Amino acid sequence: MQSPKPRRKAGPTTNGLDSAEKLDELLISSAICNGEDLGPFVRKTFGTGKPETLLHHLKLFSRSKESEIEEVCKAHYQDFIHAVDDLKSLLSDVESLKSALSDSKSKLQSVAAPLLSSLDSLVEAGTVSNNVDLAIGAVKHCVRVAEIASRANRHLQGGSFYMALKCVELIESELLEKTPSSTLKRMIEKRIPEIRGYVKRRVSKELGDWLVEIRVVCRNLGQLAIGEASSSRQREEELRIKQKEPECVYVEDIDGDEYESSDDDAFDLTPLYRAYHIHQTLSLEDSFKQYYFDNRELQLKSDSQVSSMTPFLESHQTFFAQIAGFFIVEDRVLRTGGGLISKVEVEFLWDLAVTNMCAVLEDQFSRMQTANHLLLIKDYVSLLGVSLRRYGYTVDPLLEVLSKHRDKYHELLLSDCRKQMAEALSADKFEQMLMKKEYEYSMNVLSFQLQTSEIAPAFPYIAPFSTAVPDCCRIVRSFVEDSVSFMSHGGQLDFYDVVKKYLDRLLGEVLDEALLKLISSSVHVVSQAMQVAANMAVFERACDFFFRHAAQLSGVPLRMAERGRRHFPLTKSQNAAEETLSGLLKKKIDGFMILVENVNWTSDDVPQGGNEYMNEVIIYLETLVSTAQQILPAKVLKRVLRDVIAHISERIVGTLCGDLVKRLSMAAIKGLDMDVQLLDSFTEQLTSLLTEKEANEMKTAFVGIRQMINLLLSSHPEKFLNPVIRERSYHALDNRKVATVSEKLRDPSDSIFGTFGARGSRQNPKNKSLDTLIKRLKDVS
Repeated sequence: MQSPKPRRKAGPTTNGLDSAEKLDELLISSAICNGEDLGPFVRKTFGTGKPETLLHHLKLFSRSKESEIEEVCKAHYQDFIHAVDDLKSLLSDVESLKSALSDSKSKLQSVAAPLLSSLDSLVEAGTVSNNVDLAIGAVKHCVRVAEIASRANRHLQGGSFYMALKCVELIESELLEKTPSSTLKRMIEKRIPEIRGYVKRRVSKELGDWLVEIRVVCRNLGQLAIGEASSSRQREEELRIKQKEPECVYVEDIDGDEYESSDDDAFDLTPLYRAYHIHQTLSLEDSFKQYYFDNRELQLKSDSQVSSMTPFLESHQTFFAQIAGFFIVEDRVLRTGGGLISKVEVEFLWDLAVTNMCAVLEDQFSRMQTANHLLLIKDYVSLLGVSLRRYGYTVDPLLEVLSKHRDKYHELLLSDCRKQMAEALSADKFEQMLMKKEYEYSMNVLSFQLQTSEIAPAFPYIAPFSTAVPDCCRIVRSFVEDSVSFMSHGGQLDFYDVVKKYLDRLLGEVLDEALLKLISSSVHVVSQAMQVAANMAVFERACDFFFRHAAQLSGVPLRMAERGRRHFPLTKSQNAAEETLSGLLKKKIDGFMILVENVNWTSDDVPQGGNEYMNEVIIYLETLVSTAQQILPAKVLKRVLRDVIAHISERIVGTLCGDLVKRLSMAAIKGLDMDVQLLDSFTEQLTSLLTEKEANEMKTAFVGIRQMINLLLSSHPEKFLNPVIRERSYHALDNRKVATVSEKLRDPSDSIFGTFGARGSRQNPKNKSLDTLIKRLKDVS
C-alpha cells in the first residue's frame, strides 16, 4: 500500500519567542516542510552569529516528525500481514495443481511410449536416407569434377588453351569448394596452378616464336608497301608524261590514297592475339601489355641500328623497309588488338623511330660524296613516307632532313655534271654530227627540240652542231630530272624556283665555264671556232628547252615559266666563241694583208680589178661564207663578218698611216677605192642571208676607209673642217690619221721647199686645199 502524499504543514510555534523569532521559525519550518533550500537561512544565521536558534528550530522539527513516521510504519505493517495471508492461500492451490500435473504425466507416458518407439525408428531411417543422398550427391559432384578435369586435359592436349582455362576456372570458382573428397580437392588445388603455368609457358613460347618471325614478316611487308608506293609513283609519272598541257600534270597524293595495298593479308596476328587472350583469362593482362610493348621497343631499337659491316647504300632499303613493316604491323595491332597497345604507345615508338632515322640520315648524308647515292636514299625515304602516311604517321621530320641536304645534293650533282661535261667537251672533234637513222635524229635533235623545221630531214643528215651539243644536253636534262626527282615527293609542292636556280647555276657556271675553258685551250683553227660558234647557237635553243622541261616536270604552267625566263645563260662563252672565231679570221686576213707590201703606193697607174691582197681577201671571205652559212646562224655570221670587215678597214687605214707607205699617189688612192668597191660588192652578195637593213649595217664596218678614200678623192678636202659636212660625210675619221694620210698624198712639188724651183708656176688647188687641211689639223692637235 502507498502512503498518502504528505500535505504542506506549518512548523511548530513557541509562545516564548518574540514576533521576529516566530517569523523566522515559521519560515524555516515552511522551507523544511516544503523541501526547499535551507542555504539562505544557514548563511543568515551564521551571519548574525546566532546559530543556536537554527539548531533549536531543526530539533523541534525532527521531534514533530517522529509521530508521523510512527503512523506510516503502522500502516505498512498491516499491509505486510495481509500479503502473508495471500501467499499461504496460494501455496495450497499450488500443491493441488502439482498433484493434477503428476496424474496427467503418468497418463501421457503410458499412452506415448509406443509412439516414441515408432518415432525413433522413423528418425533413424531418415538419417540413413539422408546419408545415402549425401553420398550420392558427393559422388555425382566428384564425377562432374572429374569430367570437367578430363575435358580440360583434352583441351590441353588439343592446344585449346582458352577452353582448358575456362574448365579450370569453372572447377575453381564453382566446384572446388563443394568437393567432398579432400583427396580429390587437394589434387585439384595442386594441379590448377600447374595447368595455368603450363598454358602460360606454351603461349609465351608461341609468342616468342611469333616475335622472331614477325621481324622477317615486317621486312617483307615494308618492302611490299614501299614497292606498291613506287609502282603508284611510276604510274603517276607515266600519266604526267602523257599530259598535253602542263597545267594538267597530276601531282601524287602523298597520303598514298591512290593505290590499294594488300598489307592486311600479308601477316598473321593470331599467335599474338591468342597469347593476349590467354593472359587476359589468367588475369595477367597488364603484365602482358607491358611485356609486349617492351619487346617491341627492343626490336625497334635493334632495327634502328645501322650495321657498320655493310655500306648504307646497300642496306638502306632493308633498313627502312624493316621500320615501315614494323609500324604497319603496329597500326594493325592498334586497330584490332582490343587495347593491347595504345595510340600513345604507338606514337612514342614512332617518335623514337623518327628520331633514330633522322640521326642515321644526318650521319649518312654527311659522309656521302656522290649525288646519285643521296638521290637513291632520298627516293626510298620519300616512298617510306608515302607508305606510312597512309597509316596516319607523321613523316614531316624525315622530309625536313631531306630538304636540309638539298643544297649539298645539288652541289654534288653540279660537281658530277662538271666532270661529265669536261669529258664530253674534251671528246668533241669539232665536226658536224652525222645521223644515219631516224632514231638518231630523234635521240639527238627532237628529244631536245633543237630542230629548226617541223619537216623531218632526209637521211643521212648532217647536223649543224657537233657531238658535244647532244652530249651536254643529255647531261643537263639528266640534271633537271634528278633535281626534280629530289625536290618532288618531299612535301614541298612548289619547287620550280629551286630547280630553276640550280639550272641557272649549271648553265651559267658549269657549262659556261667548261665551254670557256674549251675555247681558250682547244680551239686553234677557224673550223674549230666556227663549229663552237655554231654549237652556241644551238645551245641557245636548247636552254629554252631546258627551262620548259624543268617547268613541265615541276608542274608549272609554261606561260609562267616563259614569264620568268632570264637572258641566255651562256652569253660569256657565246661571246668568247664569236670573239675567238673573229680573232682567228682576223689572223687569217692578216696573212693576206701581208700582200699590201707589194702595192706600189706611188704608181701612176690604177690597178685593174683592185689590188692583189684584196682579191685574195675577197676569195677567202666568199669561201668562208659558203662554208659558214651551212652551220652558223645568219645573225652570228653577220656579227663575225662585220667584225672581220671592220678589221680589214682598220688594217688598210693603219697601213696608210704606217711607215710602210711613205708617199701616196692618186692612182694608189683610186686602187684602194676599187678595193673598197670589192668589199661593197661582197656585202651586197650577202643579201640572200641578210636583210637590206642588215646589209646596210654591214657596210658600216668599212665606213672608215670609205670616208678616208672619199675625202682624198674629193677636190676640196678642206671641207673636212666644216663641222656640218664632217658630221654628215666624215664622222668616222680621226684628225691625226687624216692629217698623216693627207700629208703623204700631197704633191712634193707643191710643198714649201718645192716652190723655190718654180716660183712663177701656179700651185695645184687640191694641194692647196690639202695644205690648208693639214695646217688646220696640226693647229687643232
